[in-house]
Amino acid sequence: MMKRPLRLSVLVAGMALISAGVLFTACNKNDNGNNGGSDAAGLMAFNLAPDQPAVSLALSGNIITNTPLAFGNYTGVYLGIYPGTRQVQSYDFTTSSPIATTSSSFMTGRYYSLFVVGANSNYQNLVIEDKLDSLDASTNQAYVRYVNAIPDSSAPVITFQAGGADVVNESAAYRHASEFTAIAPGNVDITVSNGGNIQANRSITVEANKIYTVLLSGLPGATDPSAAVQIRYVGNGTLSAGSTQQKSSTAGRQQIP
Repeated sequence: MMKRPLRLSVLVAGMALISAGVLFTACNKNDNGNNGGSDAAGLMAFNLAPDQPAVSLALSGNIITNTPLAFGNYTGVYLGIYPGTRQVQSYDFTTSSPIATTSSSFMTGRYYSLFVVGANSNYQNLVIEDKLDSLDASTNQAYVRYVNAIPDSSAPVITFQAGGADVVNESAAYRHASEFTAIAPGNVDITVSNGGNIQANRSITVEANKIYTVLLSGLPGATDPSAAVQIRYVGNGTLSAGSTQQKSSTAGRQQIP
């Protein structure tokens, strides 16, 4: 039987859930200059650079974040942006100096994540299409992926264990983003280790039909707990038979749990 296509919804700053279909509202005034019903893409942005305490983000020179993102903060929701090939820029907010620039294509009705990663004056803007429309709501599973933002030349082993069995067990290079993996609802034990200066573990609870991104970040061997290797996660949305929806929230800087 053909899988029914997902219909995507997105939250915008200061508003509740809108638009049951694939029509986004490109809502950020600094990005596009109007709040009208333009076709748009959705972008969720993260600061995963541990030595960058305040990062501003822009598309084609237009700021998309009202306030800078501290390390371990993100926009909280997908922001509506104009589609097309856009220059993606990240800045040190305190000096207004650019730290990374790349170019990426955004398609109407698609969701994307932007991860600012790196350390020690070597940073990148990692843009990933989230492919939420490929996930099946009928299975009543959770969907979980990970992003390795730990700036290191080793390829640590990442494991997700659920129900006593490994669901994920693989090496991942720096900047690798996995595909979403279906996992039974309940507890998931997550570890990242290179057998040396990268060691972290955490247990999270995932719910049926919810979508999660696990964020592996921090500096290998760091003694400051705020900068040390850590495992955090966010919810990207919730699947239902005909839609992918965001939890109620207000766009802006949010701490990643």
